[in-house]
Amino acid sequence: MDQALLDHLLADYRQLLAKVDAHIATVAQSCADQLACRPGCASCCRHLTVTSVEAFALARVLQDMPADQAAKLREGAAVAADSEICPLLVGGLCRLYAARPLICRTHGLPLLVEDEAGRRVDFCPQNFTGVESLPAALVLDLERLNILLALINRQFLAGLEAAGVKIPERLPLAAALSLQLL
Repeated sequence: MDQALLDHLLADYRQLLAKVDAHIATVAQSCADQLACRPGCASCCRHLTVTSVEAFALARVLQDMPADQAAKLREGAAVAADSEICPLLVGGLCRLYAARPLICRTHGLPLLVEDEAGRRVDFCPQNFTGVESLPAALVLDLERLNILLALINRQFLAGLEAAGVKIPERLPLAAALSLQLL
């Protein structure tokens, strides 16, 4: 696949990542003493599925890595395909941290969620211990984020289809890491 076309198709996703990263930075700055999430904390890092736009974004990053490093990540993903632990974890650290999917970026942060009990703010139980409430500006609306990601993914899939590429809407992370773009 042409790199320029792929980068064009990934532009909206990258803009969403930038906005989420800005929000994360605000939370981290405002609540640094309340966040237990640190390098090496990987209890929430599981082998999961990602949207196709996230899969291609990860594959694009692998494409730009030195070949030996990318090969090691792909090999690790191939043997970890049935594991519950994320194939990107090595020594408790994510090898593609800067390119991690949205679910990984937001995990543990204060999220507005809706379930059978109604709307509530959820976060990692190790974070915000003893805090009775959080400012609304620090809470990310998970439903809104998921809708935006779904729309971006749908647009991405339409762009791929126009280029003659068919791919599932979601892929296991290991499959995403094995995508070959060239």
